[in-house]
Amino acid sequence: MTITDAPADASPAVRGRRATVTVLLWLLLIPGLVWTVFRLGGWEPGRLIQLLAFTPYVAIGSLIPAVLALACRRWAAGVVAALIAVVLAACVLPRALPDLDKGATAGTEVRLMTSNLLFGTADAADVVRLVRENDVAVLAVQELSPSAVTRLAAAGLGELLPYHSLAAEQGASGSGLYSRFPLTDPGSRRNPGGYRFLQTYGTIAPDGASPVFVESVHPLAPALPQWFAGWKSDLAHEPHSDGDNPRRILLGDFNSTLDHGALRELISHGYRDAADTVGKGLIGTWGPYDGDLIPPVTIDHVLADEQIGVKDISVHGVKGSDHRAVIATLTLPAAS
Repeated sequence: MTITDAPADASPAVRGRRATVTVLLWLLLIPGLVWTVFRLGGWEPGRLIQLLAFTPYVAIGSLIPAVLALACRRWAAGVVAALIAVVLAACVLPRALPDLDKGATAGTEVRLMTSNLLFGTADAADVVRLVRENDVAVLAVQELSPSAVTRLAAAGLGELLPYHSLAAEQGASGSGLYSRFPLTDPGSRRNPGGYRFLQTYGTIAPDGASPVFVESVHPLAPALPQWFAGWKSDLAHEPHSDGDNPRRILLGDFNSTLDHGALRELISHGYRDAADTVGKGLIGTWGPYDGDLIPPVTIDHVLADEQIGVKDISVHGVKGSDHRAVIATLTLPAAS
């Protein structure tokens, strides 16, 4: 007879062990339960901003207390644990499944790429190689330094993408947008939060397609408590693509995952996440590529207006960067 099968008249020692197991199982459920409540509620206080990025791993881990509770025949704890696992799976698994609606299927096909250059130190030749080999028509870069501009030019980026909007700075605040197509009204703006990262932008109009506003996105990273408010502010000030706003594409290092309510709120204003749309939303784009012991998380995104079609996404390593580049194949609706 096992401890879990002990009858009511079992010895006090056996009953004590059963009670201890029950208490431990319920204690094991608490983190997952709290995590689920905050994830569903979209609440992101303090360092929970950082932790929520790892929700896919918590979803996998939530299976452990469910299996243990059911194996120990603690039915109440097992039911609660199973519900937690199901809810977290419902939050995460859709990213691995392609959407039925991927947007427009007829129009002009364009490939766009985003790459964080890690303070401008990424291998410029490797970035240009990805542009050339993947027939990229628009490149958004973040953490663009003046020296990176020079190295990208020397590597031949200007021959592939001759039009640009550049706002290079030392450190992490620089931004750049390179294009095969002429850029209408190119420029840059500075985010309101924290270190006030720059974001470059411009409007492209490939042959046969309606004009599309494109912006290289880089809100402040929530790396330190004093930056949390700036992170929220930067995401809140990203441009929308619904209502009377022009059709837009935002791509870059969003420093947030689809488990952050602030990013989901932005997406709700007329966008679709390209990787999520084609079932590749769980591919990590940051960590542990810079040597940190951090599981990969998906913080680099391509957000496309809902009227724009998403055909495919691919993720590529970049020498010298702690981020992986994201390349999206989009279908721009035909000009009316």
